[in-house]
Amino acid sequence: MCYGDDARPPQPPNPGPVGSHGPVVLESGDGTSFGGYFAHPAAGPSARGIVIFPDVRGLHVFYQEFARSFAAAGLSALAFDYFGRTTDLGSSRGEDFSYREHVDQLDFDSVRADGSTAAAWLRANGSETLFTVGFCFGGAMSWRQAAAGDDLRGSIGFYGIPSRVANVTDQIASPLQILAAGQDFTPVAEVEQFADRVRGHGVDVRMTVYPDAGHSFFDRNFGQHQADVEDAWRQMLSFIDDKA
Repeated sequence: MCYGDDARPPQPPNPGPVGSHGPVVLESGDGTSFGGYFAHPAAGPSARGIVIFPDVRGLHVFYQEFARSFAAAGLSALAFDYFGRTTDLGSSRGEDFSYREHVDQLDFDSVRADGSTAAAWLRANGSETLFTVGFCFGGAMSWRQAAAGDDLRGSIGFYGIPSRVANVTDQIASPLQILAAGQDFTPVAEVEQFADRVRGHGVDVRMTVYPDAGHSFFDRNFGQHQADVEDAWRQMLSFIDDKA
């Protein structure tokens, strides 16, 4: 997993006040109910929205707070859980959650469908231009969503594994942002090859490598990576500004 119970997302630059936020129950196209967590800026739902794809633990508290961080940056945000088909809505996603047995049952097509449901929820609640962002497993799923036909303006991924995107790489239609850790277990060269393949289809790909950072560096408790964290926020918000 990417983040333990003590991990917390860093705040964006110049954060503003957060408005309404809290849990929501979503329903996918196959009738599955699954959990989500939304947050809006204090001014109300934003025309810009972002779907958050968590790591393998699903809707962990890190991602609930991350939704509020994006709201503080001026976007409406919705993080969603992957496991509506294999466990109940109320079960904890803390460190005692046996996520592996549920990840083993995950189907990428179901994740895509649930991501599309989350995107539709944001649109129904005022967001006109949509992005996605994800971490580790969710980073790859965020990139995959760029091939889902959701009319996204861009998909952002931290620490994604390109092999998880291989069968839809040539279908990616919206811009990607890749934020890679130089000391991650996924070789940077592999991620660069993925980026070049997507660019070969005329899709804009922005890639930033943080040479000294390891997996999960985007955590406000990792003080040694503060400069990288601040830059990652700048990169994300610049990407969103440019593509919105």
